[in-house]
Amino acid sequence: MNTFAIDNQILDKEETMPRTELQALQLKRLRETVARAMNVPFYKKEFAERGITPDSIQTLSDVRRLPFTTKEDMRSNYPLGLCAVPRTELARIHGSSGTTGMPTFVGYTHQDLKTWARLCARFLVAGGLRPGHTAQIAFGYGLFTGGFGLHYGVEEVGAAVLPVSSGNTTRQVQLMRDLQPDALICTPSYALNIAEVARGMGIDPRTLSLRFAHFGGEMWTEDMRRQIEAEMDLAAFNNYGLSEIIGPGVSGDCAARSGMHIQEDHFLVECLDPESLEPTEDYTYGELVITALTREAMPMIRYRTRDIAALDPCVCECGRTTVRMTRVMGRTDDMLIIRGVNVFPSQIEEALFQVEGTSPHYLVEVNRPDRLDEITVKVELRPEFLSDKMSVMQTLRDSIVRRIQTVAGVHAKVELLAPQTLERSAGKAVRVIDRRNLQG
Repeated sequence: MNTFAIDNQILDKEETMPRTELQALQLKRLRETVARAMNVPFYKKEFAERGITPDSIQTLSDVRRLPFTTKEDMRSNYPLGLCAVPRTELARIHGSSGTTGMPTFVGYTHQDLKTWARLCARFLVAGGLRPGHTAQIAFGYGLFTGGFGLHYGVEEVGAAVLPVSSGNTTRQVQLMRDLQPDALICTPSYALNIAEVARGMGIDPRTLSLRFAHFGGEMWTEDMRRQIEAEMDLAAFNNYGLSEIIGPGVSGDCAARSGMHIQEDHFLVECLDPESLEPTEDYTYGELVITALTREAMPMIRYRTRDIAALDPCVCECGRTTVRMTRVMGRTDDMLIIRGVNVFPSQIEEALFQVEGTSPHYLVEVNRPDRLDEITVKVELRPEFLSDKMSVMQTLRDSIVRRIQTVAGVHAKVELLAPQTLERSAGKAVRVIDRRNLQG
């Protein structure tokens, strides 16, 4: 299903506002956000040092006078020190897993939850979901924002929810076969896992009822989108969000799939050079910095996402006037520096998809023997490309090495693996293991 039509969209008026009206709304909401943030001791202190009051915000460019907020600031104010409302006004608390350090928690008022559901509904509608459809959610439910955010977004659309949660892939396939959902919601890597398991059950994933899929929770490439669409015969849509801002719902694809529309009536997004922190030019990659304009519980100011993307201000063919962002190509804190060369895992994935015979399942390992960095890429081959002839396998390995060198600019060792060698995940796929810190 490489071509498809999405009609009967009902858009919120804010999605098609003239830019002047939208920017006026953003300015009004920015002032309101600054006023709410005055209830947070962290922001109150920062504002006082800078002489900032709501009335001092005269133009949208004044956002650059406001302080940055980082994940470290959230941890310093653990657990809910950045809340602007009393604990009694919180309706829900979500948070990160804390697998890389102290967890971070985010609070929501009842109005925040209504806003969140509406934002998720917008990108779900843009990606084909309609009242009467059924969406199978294979995100985990819990502190992670993905499951609940999309759950209530689906209900806001008026579609039915099949809340399977993550894992038990065989059961996922059985439910798809028996209940025939229209849409799948999960990470892109898990969608490929579902397709793989379906084939192992003797079911062609292309014969399932799925028409659309909405993927988030991890970085993925256009090549992976094409791979999933070919294997499952559906239209795959990208969306972006992060728990510190609200969760999924910051942006999402429309039918044109030429960038994710940022929900600008709720988020003021800057794209900055991560070193100089100066604004980048349009279409130039930089770090996304986001101010949440309508959050009641936690009015996040200029949050440094560490995500690298570019902004496109051109009006989209779908009619939405909001700025679009590219897919995230990497994170400033996930970038690998290999012998002086900056490498993002997404570049490795891009290179692998350009070589016939490789599968979407791979692992990048970084080591430092003899004080020199080395990168090893382990990639599973498709069954039909496995060969007992060493010369055939060496030719394929050399092709992958050359492609990685061309795309990522580094020389990598490549290990060719049989199918089903690497561990599968029901959530975010583990793509990189950096052993340099362990080696000292």
